[in-house]
Amino acid sequence: MDSRHAELLEQTDREALGRRLRAARLARGLTQGEVAHKIMSVAYLSRIETGHRGPTYPLLVSLAERLDVSVASLLGEPESNVVDEIRLALSYAELSLESGQPQDAETHLARAIEQLQGSSVEGMRDRARLLRARALEATSREDDAVLELESLIDDDTDGLTKIKAGIALSRIYRETGDLNRAIECGQRVLTHVEDAGLDACDEAVQLAVTLAAAYFERGDTGHAVRMCRKAIDRAETLGTSRARASAYWNASAMQARRGDVASAVPLAERALALLGEGQDARNLALLRGEVGRLQLELDPPALDDARQNLEQAAAEMEWSPSTSSDRAQVLLGLARASFLSGDVAASRDLVAEVHTVANGHLPLAEAEAWALLGSTYVAEGDSAEASSCFQRAVHTLSAIGADRVAAQLWFELADLLQGVGMTEAAADAYRRAAASTGLRARAAAATFARS
Repeated sequence: MDSRHAELLEQTDREALGRRLRAARLARGLTQGEVAHKIMSVAYLSRIETGHRGPTYPLLVSLAERLDVSVASLLGEPESNVVDEIRLALSYAELSLESGQPQDAETHLARAIEQLQGSSVEGMRDRARLLRARALEATSREDDAVLELESLIDDDTDGLTKIKAGIALSRIYRETGDLNRAIECGQRVLTHVEDAGLDACDEAVQLAVTLAAAYFERGDTGHAVRMCRKAIDRAETLGTSRARASAYWNASAMQARRGDVASAVPLAERALALLGEGQDARNLALLRGEVGRLQLELDPPALDDARQNLEQAAAEMEWSPSTSSDRAQVLLGLARASFLSGDVAASRDLVAEVHTVANGHLPLAEAEAWALLGSTYVAEGDSAEASSCFQRAVHTLSAIGADRVAAQLWFELADLLQGVGMTEAAADAYRRAAASTGLRARAAAATFARS
């Protein structure tokens, strides 16, 4: 007697079991009487097939033998070849997502999910749901992705899946501006992780730094930095390069956002060294490009190191999964490096590549490119062309929403506009920079009459 199958029988839905029994009988071309012969009454078999009664385990074994099927299949467990097919489909789906082909991922997922219907392979079903949420997000269906991820967090899923869902959900909420929800869901999953003793894994560290990023965006910078420092300490005790790289990368981003580029660069370089030990080609190229851009912001800029990192990032993005936004940012870094080294012609060529890659869909990158192009004309003393480029940057920025990145661009653009004598436009850009950070003019304080 297989105790695992006997236990599974007690948990199996009677109606589902009955449907599988009937399907197996019809597939063999047998009548109820032929199946029930010398085993049970036809009436009893009929009640089992309709889900009104459940068979005992010995009776189920006898039915499986007569129908020439496995007990596992009657209980909803797929045969080993089916399990292999599902696992392969999920692996293909994950590879397609990593390669930037979410539509192909959805095709593989649909096949896997169809095969999983009615089966009891819970771990694979949770993996399929998590991959489906990633595919939904990758195809700009964030609301559907959020619903799937929330369900994964609330359901009785395994601990690792719950953590991964929490990471994705908190990040989506943060990126869409819902910082309170990003913090609430991240904190809820983190509490579960700590209570369940699951905090000694890479994913727990990644969840902590994702939550820290949401706190940072909300303005709780001190708390966020402390969370990152604790995450770094935990990552170091784990000793795995992925967890450590994630913690150092996020800590670097926070220091850079605080304006402390000198502290951000060594943290990012540390993350880069750790990430280089793994196989995460996309994130390696992303981080290498980020290190290069940070090196350009040092005083003085580390031009040679920056150019080397940016050129290598661009080369890696040619064969690793990357988005147009990723490539545009690296091209912008290279264009700025050329400008700072005095090669105006190369800078303009690279700016033109940014516009080609963006193709009207990356307004932040395009606004930065127009501003940089204007700076090349300022360097040559051509104020008219510079002013035209800065106006294009203003027009592009005006079409997007307000956030910290836009605020930084508005501030830089205001300084450039002021430099070419466009004082009114500069003042407006300064106002837009303040508005993008959430600053607003306060109404004058009420003046009360004196008694």
